[in-house]
Amino acid sequence: MLRGKTILLGVTGGIAAYKAAALASALVKQHACVEVVMTAHATQFIAPLTFEQLTGNRCMVDTFDRNFSHQVEHIALADRTDLVIIAPATANVCGKLAHGLADDMLTTTILACTCPKLIAPAMNTKMFENPVTQDNLDSLRRYGWEVIAPASGRLACGAVGAGKLPEPEQLLQHILHQIALPHSLEGKHVLVTAGPTQEALDPVRYLTNHSTGKMGYAIAKMATLRGAEVVLVSGPCSIAPPPFVEVVDVVSAQDMFEAVAERQDWADFIFKAAAVADYTPAEYVDDKIKKRDGELSIPLKRTQDILKYLGEHRRPGQVLCGFSMETQNMLENSRAKLEKKNVDMICANNLKVEGAGFGTDTNVMTVITRAGAEELPLMSKEEAAGRILDIAAELAENKS
Repeated sequence: MLRGKTILLGVTGGIAAYKAAALASALVKQHACVEVVMTAHATQFIAPLTFEQLTGNRCMVDTFDRNFSHQVEHIALADRTDLVIIAPATANVCGKLAHGLADDMLTTTILACTCPKLIAPAMNTKMFENPVTQDNLDSLRRYGWEVIAPASGRLACGAVGAGKLPEPEQLLQHILHQIALPHSLEGKHVLVTAGPTQEALDPVRYLTNHSTGKMGYAIAKMATLRGAEVVLVSGPCSIAPPPFVEVVDVVSAQDMFEAVAERQDWADFIFKAAAVADYTPAEYVDDKIKKRDGELSIPLKRTQDILKYLGEHRRPGQVLCGFSMETQNMLENSRAKLEKKNVDMICANNLKVEGAGFGTDTNVMTVITRAGAEELPLMSKEEAAGRILDIAAELAENKS
């Protein structure tokens, strides 16, 4: 996702500097060009050679190193940098950056950078909570920095509290959120539903389906990477929710209906990817239903049709996308659903097609609009989510 991007990784003198090596490696795996600039104190914790081996680029420490090219190196580096991240950032460096002090290679380079900047403070809890440190971090926020909150736990000094550097994977997600994709949906509100619902029969049993939520979660992830504010209404799923997404956990079809209806007017785009139960037990039994001889029948009643409700109560300009999983007559059934539910697009797939079923990381989908149908080849669910968002954005532009 970071191919063609240059990331400036600043490493300062804290014990957490070792985690910066794992972050550098993760960035290289995303095909980023990683330029590491260390403070002199940082080299006491981890050797520059480590970063040079991981990134394939020379690690910079000394502003006046005569082995640099004839260019003013810190200016040249600032000009080619797409994003700055300081991890770990000591209290000292936070203070210097907040006040424009530039007395080494790292601070002089950053002062010349106009790209997005992230900083991950890591220090003793009392140092972090000191009002001076907090004022410095507030100043950085006012100057456009994103301050990544430290994790809490046992610190190297033995104290327990806030001040740990987040894990490299978390830091990577912040970077991806900033620059992985153009923020074409900045300022837009996206509501996504995902996963199955569970319809309780008694305290032990419920009716459900095989949905894992992967498609809806992929749409939520790709929408937030495009800069949208995303709310994910999720049935019970075993996968981790995407970062930077507000998750609303629900269980039953009625729960999901209420959560979606409450947020409908807020949303510019709604993607109804959840596999919502069409029927629920007509009556919930407070005690476990005991096994007995003979047959057992369970009376069912219809659940609220969420997609139909959204189509009937949509606001002007809103783009509404439904999903249709079929086993036969996929196109005919999905086109009928498009009209009946008064939606803008239907993402249809056939459960019997290899790579398109529940629980897979891929999908084979046909996106149906009133203008026609686009067949998508076998692709990852994140790739499919990207194309779905493209089509939805085009529909929104046509509406406007």
